[in-house]
Amino acid sequence: MLLHGSCASRDAAAVLLLGPPGSGKSDLLLRLLGRGWDLVADDQVLVDGTMVSAPPALRGMLEVRGLGIFEGLAVAEGARLTLVVELVAREAVTRLPKPMTWASSVVPRVALHGHDAAAPEMVCFALDAALGRKAQRAGAFAA
Repeated sequence: MLLHGSCASRDAAAVLLLGPPGSGKSDLLLRLLGRGWDLVADDQVLVDGTMVSAPPALRGMLEVRGLGIFEGLAVAEGARLTLVVELVAREAVTRLPKPMTWASSVVPRVALHGHDAAAPEMVCFALDAALGRKAQRAGAFAA
């Protein structure tokens, strides 16, 4: 399945960023890459079960708004979809969300505002929670 989105991975655990144009997908992806994450795909993401990758024509490319399209970036291989982050308007972010999954899968899904300064750290916390590395008392990953 080909989706309009961006995707980064940390230690082969991939986070799919979804949202409408201008919601901050590429911006958040760029900030994650700056924190040591690996590029999977920007603008379009191929999802095959839990495996994610870039379409061949866009492999290694990243659009940086205001600068243009960069190419030749290193790309993560064998990344598995572990978390879906839907980028929404700030007022649509729930303070204590209930656990949700993406589509009919078991992949956890959260909604964040992509332009928030803390969005990259929130994605890190969410991925750690999805992997069972951080525990929650209440919220999107609470048992």
